[in-house]
Amino acid sequence: MTGAEPLARGLPRALRRLPVARIVLALQFVQFAIVGVAGLAAETASFYASRHAIGLYAAGLLAYAVSATTTWWLNRIWTFERSRREGSRSAQWLRYALANAPGFLLNRTIFFVLATLSGLCRDNPVLAMAAGSLAGLFSNFTLSRLLVFDRR
Repeated sequence: MTGAEPLARGLPRALRRLPVARIVLALQFVQFAIVGVAGLAAETASFYASRHAIGLYAAGLLAYAVSATTTWWLNRIWTFERSRREGSRSAQWLRYALANAPGFLLNRTIFFVLATLSGLCRDNPVLAMAAGSLAGLFSNFTLSRLLVFDRR
């Protein structure tokens, strides 16, 4: 049973007729997206706290690391709370970082391109961060679920 299964039991009867695995997967995705919003908040706060001291691009990289750590922890304790735990937390964090590398590349590419080419995003970097986060969402969910949390 995953952390999403109790939520699936609370759905309307018509939706509960769907295969449980599909409901659980959809609810895990919603939880993952909610955690992503929390990660974006952590990323935004750390970015704005550091950008004047270390510059736009370095602050963007630092903020991503803060966001990745925040989302790994929240996904570990909520989205995938009932997943098998293998190895140490630091090993799991490293697997999470590596599994999310494609999403990271997409995220930061979008961030850097928008922050460089768009005056609106340069003046409001949170817009570039949000676009990058959204761009990596599906890749990060799929790879995190398969390679980090629900490894079977």
